[in-house]
Amino acid sequence: MTIELGGEEYQVRREGGTLRLGRQVGGEMTWLDDIEVSLLPGPAREALDRGEHADPALQTALRGVLDAEVKRGS
Repeated sequence: MTIELGGEEYQVRREGGTLRLGRQVGGEMTWLDDIEVSLLPGPAREALDRGEHADPALQTALRGVLDAEVKRGS
């Protein structure tokens, strides 16, 4: 699935208990992080299970993952 966070498009793929977060760069997919679904807050997990990608709880959780990724890369 494609979601928009902070004006940027990201790919999110669920693989069992893991959520992969990535981005298309130069025509290739670059996976930024793998997130254990069980570590997401309850409302974010519920939104993911319902397929409601625009849910504020899920968006906030994924934005936090992206912020952490940016800080790790600094």
